[in-house]
Amino acid sequence: MTLDDFDYPLPQHLIAQTPPAERGASRMLVVHGPSGRFRDGWFREFPQFVEPGDVVVFNNTKVIRARLHGTKPTGGRLEVLVERILDEHHVLAQVSASHSPQPGSRFVLDGGVEVEVIGREGMFFHLRLHSRESVLGVLSRHGELPLPPYIQRPAGASDEERYQTVYASRPGAVAAPTAGLHFTDAILSRVAERGARLCEITLHVGAGTFHPVRTNDVAEHRMHREQYEVTPEVAQSILAAKRSGGRVIAIGTTSVRALEGVMAQYGEMRAATGETDLFITPGFEFQVVDLMLTNFHLPKSTLLMLVSAFGGTDVMRRAYAHAVEQAYRFFSYGDAMLIERGPRAI
Repeated sequence: MTLDDFDYPLPQHLIAQTPPAERGASRMLVVHGPSGRFRDGWFREFPQFVEPGDVVVFNNTKVIRARLHGTKPTGGRLEVLVERILDEHHVLAQVSASHSPQPGSRFVLDGGVEVEVIGREGMFFHLRLHSRESVLGVLSRHGELPLPPYIQRPAGASDEERYQTVYASRPGAVAAPTAGLHFTDAILSRVAERGARLCEITLHVGAGTFHPVRTNDVAEHRMHREQYEVTPEVAQSILAAKRSGGRVIAIGTTSVRALEGVMAQYGEMRAATGETDLFITPGFEFQVVDLMLTNFHLPKSTLLMLVSAFGGTDVMRRAYAHAVEQAYRFFSYGDAMLIERGPRAI
């Protein structure tokens, strides 16, 4: 497979710059992978696709105010995008400056917090924040919400609410698990009323999710690592559903990566905490997830490769062409797609 296999033409005006006026008011393209059939719908219809005994898995990560600005001793400006919080005073982060900072150097964030460059780990810098406050405290007071690069405007007050899921509870992500942005409390209640079990895992989305694939041969790409946790309760719920004929419905590619990552690493569904760099491309054998709710993804992205593996490359190519033709809204604040890989017709 080459990168061009995952390209498609996308008019710029279809990239959603703002969320819909009301949460949950998005459209939803419903795709049945085995048959290749799809139809247009609305996200409010999602609960009708849930059956008694299903397990619906949500990612409860919460987006942190990970973007910071500062000044070097020379007076030059720089930007810091926190990738991961290591402990109370240390982070891994991208640093954008005219010249990359060297280990041992220091700079000052807007707000007065001094930062020491400890070292470098690949594309990220290991930074120590010299502050009485914890990293989360510093980010809360001085950071900005890091909207994705394709949203060409600064984050506003409304993004503080709309770029978080209603069930976000565990701070640590630098990007939202966007399939979950469609859910309201009322829609969650309707899903539960259908007889499904609602479960939460955690996968802290890192900045690497936006890094372009730079190798034409897809097999040569190295996936970024992201922290995850699957609790014993979730693992047991999934096992029980599988035994009784229920399905696992993953809300977002992040939930898919966490669940399938556990299976890939341990060979069984179990409680686990760690990091995953699972790279899912066509040919991958899914062992856990039966349905996936997701948004529309960037051309040539690892996320598009994942959904192509799940729904079928040719099916996804036709579905995306249909979405463009029907003027669906794309990417983080855009519309949704529900993909079923099982034999049941939609």
